[in-house]
Amino acid sequence: MAVASGVSVKTWRSMANSKYEYVKSFELEDEVMFPNLIVVRIDGRDFARFSQVHEFEKPNDEAALNLMNSCSAAVLEEYPDIIFAYGFSDEYSFVLKKTSRFYQRRASKILSLVASFFAAAYVTKWKEFFPHRKLEYAPSFTSKVVTCATPEVLQVYLAWRQQDCHAKNQYETCFWMLVKSGKTISETQEVLKDTQKQQKNELLFQKFGINYKTLPELFRQGSCLFKTKNIGLTVVEETVKHDENGNPVKRLRRKAVLVHSENIAARSFWNEQPSLYNDIGHFTKDIGRSEPDFVRSFEFENKLLPLTWVVVRIDGCHFHRFSDVHEFEKPNDEKALKLMNTCAVAVLEEFEDIQFAYGVSDEYSFVLKKESELYKRQSSKIVSAIASLFTSTYVIKWGEFFPQKVLKYPPSFDGRAVCYPTYKILLDYLAWRQVDCHINNQYNTCFWVLVKSGKTKTQSQDYLKGTQAREKNELLSNQFGIEYNSLPLIFRMGSSVFRLKEPAAVENGVVSGKKLKLEGEVVVDHCNIIERCFWEEHPHILSYS
Repeated sequence: MAVASGVSVKTWRSMANSKYEYVKSFELEDEVMFPNLIVVRIDGRDFARFSQVHEFEKPNDEAALNLMNSCSAAVLEEYPDIIFAYGFSDEYSFVLKKTSRFYQRRASKILSLVASFFAAAYVTKWKEFFPHRKLEYAPSFTSKVVTCATPEVLQVYLAWRQQDCHAKNQYETCFWMLVKSGKTISETQEVLKDTQKQQKNELLFQKFGINYKTLPELFRQGSCLFKTKNIGLTVVEETVKHDENGNPVKRLRRKAVLVHSENIAARSFWNEQPSLYNDIGHFTKDIGRSEPDFVRSFEFENKLLPLTWVVVRIDGCHFHRFSDVHEFEKPNDEKALKLMNTCAVAVLEEFEDIQFAYGVSDEYSFVLKKESELYKRQSSKIVSAIASLFTSTYVIKWGEFFPQKVLKYPPSFDGRAVCYPTYKILLDYLAWRQVDCHINNQYNTCFWVLVKSGKTKTQSQDYLKGTQAREKNELLSNQFGIEYNSLPLIFRMGSSVFRLKEPAAVENGVVSGKKLKLEGEVVVDHCNIIERCFWEEHPHILSYS
């Protein structure tokens, strides 16, 4: 369904400013206040299944652990404010320097960005560590922020995570050795029930001849990465952006150092690294066993209000640079937009609680049903799972849409979750995003035809400054022979993604008259979602009351 041709962009802009922008008032700030240290912890989402499908070696797959470490190193190299990381199995914790202003210290943005970039790096690096194994499906990660009021709290947190590494690895080693010896899963669980550390060590040595303390440090101790000023440091020069004329802007980046230590929370280990205690703080004394409940009390969690519509909106991080580097067509690259749509379809197929999504350019909004109890409505897990799955799918599907273009570096998306209390306010939010699509697309269409005609970017901006919708349409029509309202709907309307109520015929992802889609299948349409008629024709999408 198309917007009526008589509706001008000036009208849309007025609608956006006066009628719809009030929805921004529902966004809540989640800034982590000074002097709290920020820790972002990511965990593989359903990695028990992921490791089984991809036939990871049990109890530890060294290649899989090295892949995790390589992704973590990429995170430290990408984000200068992250200076230390510790990980084992399918989890990693990232510590930001105490003075960090990264993303204005907004928890949702930081945790989603780290999970997103990590997922993209995981897919990008997969072949490096598993050259003969196909990546069967997109991995994803959940993440959360832990706020540490003092370096001592961080010390307790790190001790807790490494204690967990020791305990889990010892149990898993015993478990899988027993399974490999012929015991069933249930028999193995019964044998290990209520066993203590010493009993597990004796079982391994007496039954299998394994001295647990001689197993690789990578398995027993986990891995830590940090940036240091010590001798041997590797510094690389990388392009971080491009200027107005397309010239690369380079910056020196310190490579992360990977080490294994028996006690990463020990004062001796921490304080011998000046770059760590300068940027984070001193550990004044050694500690014993930490209490998990104490650390959990510092988790920065925003639980979303019950019985409200939840919208998770993700945005491409520095996608101006990404589109320039990958030479996307201006003002719109249809392949890039269809790649975004494919990722949105994958998200809806994975999460049944997501009923509708709307996307334009490098952003997508996902609507969860009011009754959703996904991740017990924990904002951090919902946002990070969606952002990371979207990103890893983007990398996996890249070659289908750009078979002749190499993905030069991993993309990333940040996100946030906002609650809207009523059906009307939710529709106003979606209308606001589509109005913004109209406004931005008309401006960008004019801007890029001017640039392609020979004007500089500055001259084009000056030329369009203060112009109204009618003037932009006349510019396109009179000077370039372009009728704005005849441009493809995907550019002017954005993309709506939803499940079908009943079988329908579709072509190229747009409801039309060719390929038959089944009831419940996820489809992409380019239609007017501002007018209520769309929602009245598809009441099942949001099941409003």
